[in-house]
Amino acid sequence: MSTAAASPSVLVSCPHCQATNRIPEARLGEQPGCGRCHQPLLDGRPVALDDLNLDAVLRHSDRPVIVDFWAAWCGPCRQMAPQFQAAAAQLQGRALFAKVDSDACPEASARHAIRSIPTLVAFHGGREIGRLSGAMPAAQIVRWVEGLGGQA
Repeated sequence: MSTAAASPSVLVSCPHCQATNRIPEARLGEQPGCGRCHQPLLDGRPVALDDLNLDAVLRHSDRPVIVDFWAAWCGPCRQMAPQFQAAAAQLQGRALFAKVDSDACPEASARHAIRSIPTLVAFHGGREIGRLSGAMPAAQIVRWVEGLGGQA
């Protein structure tokens, strides 16, 4: 029996088609693809989510999901975008990083009580486990995610 087969597995919801994928923990760093649509699941890049798919991804992922609520007109949001991307690359396989355009997705923003942007919200098992507002460097985002306890 291979190490990957004996390894505990986690559920990862595909941000592209919302299929739930069971991935052996030992393979999380190997950039696994979705069994249905074959898109990358945890490739170290933030994915765009919207009103229709955000809740499905949050509910069906065993990995923490770090969501950046932002808007295109927001200077601090644009300033933080490369920092968020760098943090996603550093934490590849340990968390799914997603971006939600608060102007294009007013329902998701309202459901999650987004009052200012940029706002990062961490979810685990479908529930919120942390929140930070304001632009920040990648190192601070990484420290925050790592400090969320054993959930990230």
